[in-house]
Amino acid sequence: MNKFSESNGFIYTYAYTSDEKALCKLEMRALFGKDTDEKLVKSPRDVDPSRSPFIKERIEILFEGDQIADILSQMPAVQLNGKTFKVIFVKINSLPEADQVEYWQKREIESQLGRLITGKADVRQPDRTFGIVSFQGRWYFGNYKQSESVWFRHQKKPNGYSTALSTKVARAVANIAAPNIAGIKMIDPCCGIGTVLVEGLSMGMDIVGRDINPLVVNGSRENIAHFQLKGNVDLGPISEVKELYDVAVIDMPYNLYTSATPEEQFSILKHANSFTEKLIVVTLDNLDSMVERAGFIITDRCIAKKAGFSREILVCKKERA
Repeated sequence: MNKFSESNGFIYTYAYTSDEKALCKLEMRALFGKDTDEKLVKSPRDVDPSRSPFIKERIEILFEGDQIADILSQMPAVQLNGKTFKVIFVKINSLPEADQVEYWQKREIESQLGRLITGKADVRQPDRTFGIVSFQGRWYFGNYKQSESVWFRHQKKPNGYSTALSTKVARAVANIAAPNIAGIKMIDPCCGIGTVLVEGLSMGMDIVGRDINPLVVNGSRENIAHFQLKGNVDLGPISEVKELYDVAVIDMPYNLYTSATPEEQFSILKHANSFTEKLIVVTLDNLDSMVERAGFIITDRCIAKKAGFSREILVCKKERA
């Protein structure tokens, strides 16, 4: 493997509103083990940028240096063997003043880099796209990939109701539940119309659903099929779950069809303790004491806002005796 083909980590750029900041940072902590107020994250971890509803772009780092001249000196290694290319200066509005670059400087840097690449420039449909960015006093150049807003397409589903999680929040919740997908079995035992299921299945997660209401079970199955996804949704109460799962996602019932009483909420949490080690709870109410009485420890949390009301998202693990 030559130096040009070796990856030296990744830089991810983010976009979110003030209302989304807390949820975005919780997802950051799940995916990368840290969060930041800067809208860039540098990590050795390879995450498809389309997984997160907040990631805009990813640069797979090939070269880095203290000055742009350090990057330019390494560019002759980029040999594309006749393929076309494009260079993008990643636009970040929240960079500190020391890292700010004027528009004309960005275009000039793109041009300088392009002239040193052995290949043919094509700004419309290039075979390869590269990115350049300045971050925390250093320069980074590498393979560029833009995020695709998969969650946005999922807004147009056959079945829904106003109090359901938005597809954007549901996608973040799925990532918080299973930041590492491989080998993880998941369940949404109060799945409603399947918003979390659709997002999880679209990311390749091994997730199944269940609900006590036949109307929403049918709606969930239709939503999954509408997006050409495959996933099981069973009809029945959470008390009938017998298999063991690595993680469960529970959006406490609150919709047109079902609204859980405090006693029912506790019963849901207590039953979850019997089949999962990790639990994500989405709730309109403060359930801290109830979660603890059900045998879980809250390890992280945030507030997710939507249309005038807020939901709390709790990350919990089973308490050990």
